[in-house]
Amino acid sequence: MPRRLVVTLAATLVVTIGLFVANAVAGNTPALGLDLQGGASVTLTPKGTFTDEAIGVAVDVIRQRVDSIGVSEPEIIRQGSTVVVNLPGVKDQQRALDLVGRTGEVLLRPVLQMGQAQTTTTVAGATSTTVAGATSTTMAKASTSSTLAEPTGGVGSSRHRAAVTTTTVPSPSSTVATDPATGLPSGQEILPAAKGDALYLVGPAAANGEVFEKEAKAEIANGGWVVVVTLRSGADGEDKWNALAKTCYDGGATCPTKQIAIALDGKVISAPVVQTPQFDGNVQISGNFTQKEAGDLAKILQFGAVPVKFDAPTVQTVSATLGKDSLHAALVSGLIGVLLVLAFLLFYYRAIALVVVAGLGVSGMLLWTVISWLSKTNGLALTLSGTAGIIVSIGVTVDSYVVFFERLKDDVQSGRTLRNSAVRGFESAWRTILAADTVSLLGAVVLWWLTVGSVRGFAFFLGLSTLSDIVVAYFFTRPTVLLLSRTNLLNRGRVLGVNRRAELAQEVK
Repeated sequence: MPRRLVVTLAATLVVTIGLFVANAVAGNTPALGLDLQGGASVTLTPKGTFTDEAIGVAVDVIRQRVDSIGVSEPEIIRQGSTVVVNLPGVKDQQRALDLVGRTGEVLLRPVLQMGQAQTTTTVAGATSTTVAGATSTTMAKASTSSTLAEPTGGVGSSRHRAAVTTTTVPSPSSTVATDPATGLPSGQEILPAAKGDALYLVGPAAANGEVFEKEAKAEIANGGWVVVVTLRSGADGEDKWNALAKTCYDGGATCPTKQIAIALDGKVISAPVVQTPQFDGNVQISGNFTQKEAGDLAKILQFGAVPVKFDAPTVQTVSATLGKDSLHAALVSGLIGVLLVLAFLLFYYRAIALVVVAGLGVSGMLLWTVISWLSKTNGLALTLSGTAGIIVSIGVTVDSYVVFFERLKDDVQSGRTLRNSAVRGFESAWRTILAADTVSLLGAVVLWWLTVGSVRGFAFFLGLSTLSDIVVAYFFTRPTVLLLSRTNLLNRGRVLGVNRRAELAQEVK
């Protein structure tokens, strides 16, 4: 039994301290929210007619845009029909406006060539072109064949292209106007894929998302997920799409790859291969989609970019001064409160109260490690309300020690030694600790689920701290107290601040 306790305690300390040190060495620290580091807050008010579903999709599109620039823990809050976007760390108001204020547009463009970023440029007759995230570009021509069967005349998917061969872009004719920035003919651009490192040389936009009806859905066909979208009737819908489809199907100079690039915000979302020159009402896009990928593409085709028109957005720069002052005041008051509580515990429980000090240290390192890791991997940010949740959780942690120590104190007062009562005392106290922490955790989950904004941040960090308390109570407090109860230090004189009965002096230790 003692060996098992020693192993448990040692493993807990090694893992906790090791992860804490590893985060510190790697430079990982908790990211701060808007109220602590400042930033920009953008308010978007919709105009015209809109639906609740359209507002929800608009929030999703804006969130994807914000995530693409790596803003830590952006807050995108719906207040009725108004959307408020808080961007921590974004000091440039114009950048914030450009990011979330534009409605965007889905463009349909013929694919001239495709390939991946390389270290050398092989675009003949053009100036060096650099795509974000790559030093230069090489274009490769896609095969015009496809392995997909399209029973309903669907477009097909660029995921099933045959092997590509590297080619170069022909030098533009001297009679063709070129873009001085890229050296490419006017209207042509090199766009990156939304996912992966593929690059697409695309021609001028031949249509936009308005060719589709606001009906697109992901469904299963032939054992895989496909996206089915309905074409609008008339010249602005089916006719325009069919003209582009026939051009790509023929595979001429204006669309040698037979692919149509579906582009949003300057990135190619999908580039399906056209497998029929004529479409009658519906378009099916198939490929090796997951359910989520098919659903995301369906939303883009259904709603275009942001499916709601907003009035001119208002941007407010948020200073971190007030938040930092509030954080400083909260930390000082919290520290004073913790010191007063520890002083009382030392007076009331004597030497064993040092376990509380050590336990709070272990819990603090564990929380720091988890929050830093979540900030690095998931963009979690520590806000002022989150700090309040952590401070409140300290009371929950101290309560766990009080429950355990009071159970031991009752046993000592009744004539038992600490060595004999420690195991039974923890088993009894553990049920109470677990029940109390479970209630606190459920409260945090309900708050997080039903609320938004700062209250949700408070609930998340309260729940995280409560989980930390459960872990520390079982893997640190339990083995530490059980091992100390076997020493003479806690089995002589006053134990837990009370005197044992006189007859205990005759007990065999």
